[in-house]
Amino acid sequence: MISQQDNNRSHRPARALTLGAAALLMTGAVFYFTSSSAEEGRVIPAPAVDEQPGSDMETATFAGGCFWGVQGVFQHVNGVVSATSGYAGGSKNTAQYETVSGGDTGHAESVQVVFDPRKISYGHLLQIYFSVAHDPTQLNRQGPDTGTQYRSAIFPENEQQAKVAKAYIGQLNHARVYDAAIVTKIEIGKAFYPAEAYHQNFLNDNPTYPYIVINDLPKIGNLKQIFPKDYRAEPSLVAKNGG
Repeated sequence: MISQQDNNRSHRPARALTLGAAALLMTGAVFYFTSSSAEEGRVIPAPAVDEQPGSDMETATFAGGCFWGVQGVFQHVNGVVSATSGYAGGSKNTAQYETVSGGDTGHAESVQVVFDPRKISYGHLLQIYFSVAHDPTQLNRQGPDTGTQYRSAIFPENEQQAKVAKAYIGQLNHARVYDAAIVTKIEIGKAFYPAEAYHQNFLNDNPTYPYIVINDLPKIGNLKQIFPKDYRAEPSLVAKNGG
């Protein structure tokens, strides 16, 4: 499916790789590549306000730029049952990649996470989201990708999640964890629509794809380094039903 993605993908890397990186790619090596376009992980405090732990599976939806990397991060988190790339913020009839890429559907590339609250809390998922999954200070962009479809946004499933997210953003801004204010939007009552099959598990399936190497593999490295107890080597992949 790479040829189809190359034809359609607006946020594939436009910058040339260094000769060293290109050589490594040609060998098929999987490595963590750092560059000015790769987002840096940041050690941040845990949320002071969190959900009460429950026994039933819960759902959380996050947007933080290209969904390839955000999905990849959460697929490597202990306690996450599944992480699915998709679209949130707009209507069902515009939830297709080519349409969303136009930037005027209201959708953001998003990832819906199903998690076990006995193993990881919603607040801790937020901590990982703000720390290594993306840069929450970038407005309507993330790395090389620009447009409202790449905005930083949280789509709470209920008022409790919204309360936790709002409190945590306030906490991080008050602590001046970042050099600029967090611009993450909290958008309640928005449905999530799964993305096309070829977008699912993209980081896992294409670890040497240049965009993944430059922008997303460093996030996995940051997860492993900053949250070693939460990292798992074997990702929880989406079943694509042969798609």
